[in-house]
Amino acid sequence: MTQTVLSPRVISGLGVAKPENKPTTSTSLPQFKLDPRTFDRALDCVHCGLCLPACPTYVQNGLEADSPRGRIYLMKGLAQGQIEPTDSVVGHLDLCLDCRACETACPSGVVYHELIEETRARLGGQRRAGLVERLVNLIFFHIFPYPRRLKLAILPARILQLLGLWDIFTSKAITQLLPAQLEKMQQMLPSRRASLWEKNLKSFYPASEGRRVDGKPRAVVAMFSGCVGSVLYQHINRQTIDLLTFLGCDVIVKQSQRCCGAILHHGGCVDAAEAFARKNIDVFLPHGEGNGEPTVDYIVNNIAGCGAMLKDYPHLLRDDPQYAQRAEDFAKHSRDIMELIAELDPPAPEHEVNRDITYHDACHLAHAQKVVAPPRKILARVKGLNVKPLSESDMCCGAAGTYNLSQPQMARELAERKIAHIQKTGAHVCATGNVGCAMQIQSEADRLGTELEVVHPVSILHEAYLGKT
Repeated sequence: MTQTVLSPRVISGLGVAKPENKPTTSTSLPQFKLDPRTFDRALDCVHCGLCLPACPTYVQNGLEADSPRGRIYLMKGLAQGQIEPTDSVVGHLDLCLDCRACETACPSGVVYHELIEETRARLGGQRRAGLVERLVNLIFFHIFPYPRRLKLAILPARILQLLGLWDIFTSKAITQLLPAQLEKMQQMLPSRRASLWEKNLKSFYPASEGRRVDGKPRAVVAMFSGCVGSVLYQHINRQTIDLLTFLGCDVIVKQSQRCCGAILHHGGCVDAAEAFARKNIDVFLPHGEGNGEPTVDYIVNNIAGCGAMLKDYPHLLRDDPQYAQRAEDFAKHSRDIMELIAELDPPAPEHEVNRDITYHDACHLAHAQKVVAPPRKILARVKGLNVKPLSESDMCCGAAGTYNLSQPQMARELAERKIAHIQKTGAHVCATGNVGCAMQIQSEADRLGTELEVVHPVSILHEAYLGKT
């Protein structure tokens, strides 16, 4: 393909300055040179604009530079040496949620996320972070991906919650003194089902008696428990295991598994993300025979963001001769819990769940993994459950991994938009298959004083199949 050179008119229209006294050239600046395979993603874009109504930031503020098409212009400009990484340019790129809704809408098949993620990684070394940003990055990259560290970090808050003092320490008079990112962080800490120190899962959970087929489990499933999810939403992991064993599956929990790497990868720490990916491949699909463990049929997760990252290991490790094929095998084994239950095709649950709910599509489930029908199909089998359609159900709520902490204002605006649509359904329960979405929507609903409970579909199925809440 021929490289498209940005005209001065286009650059001006995007609100960015072309470097003075520098000739227009298609020669990339060394520090922003993109992998040719990645740059080709930008060349696939025909600038038709069909992505614009799908892009949350463009829909919210109407700025071309905050649309996928506009950002592709900016990224091509950086790669071709036509524009510099000014605060304005970087700001428009940072405001992208990487929700991948544009990929669903794109008729040309532009794989946008590869382009934005590599560009951000290239830009990472050029930033001059302030004190607050350095503190937030420390939390993002050195606490969140490590469950034990995260447990230690939130232990003081858990103690205050159990003592009934958390509301005092999080009163508006105190929290308004915090930087926006830290205020949002404390706002999202779930108070329900709080425990001082969340216990780890056991290594093995056998299929329920009577649910096996000819004495054998229907499947052997390895549980990917996640990092933040295993600390703040471990009850969802336990309910997931209950469901799978009830449906006749043996469940293995690999104790040496690591974070999926999504937080690191989306934050530009590519090497660290690759290291986590290799470790998880070694743990879940070890080399060699006779290691004493049963063959794993599936690797299941219940967090959309993690699932998308696990399925993206082939791209992440495509240039690693030792892991490229193993990454492909790993991705083929990976399933979201609702995707897996749909494949197992169990009978309808016996217990009624008489409730009106609505369903929010997590971006990295709907757009990244293309898992849209299975959750609806399974929930439709639950007796008494009335699932009301949600307008803009697949538009991002503003969570987007750590986006709601790094871009709290836009994240708040998108959450308010989402909650307004939920309210129009008349339902007071919203189901969603991602921890980040749950924390984002629930915390913003609480802030607004909106009567709303955000649950994982697994919790509804747990009640429907096992009669437990």
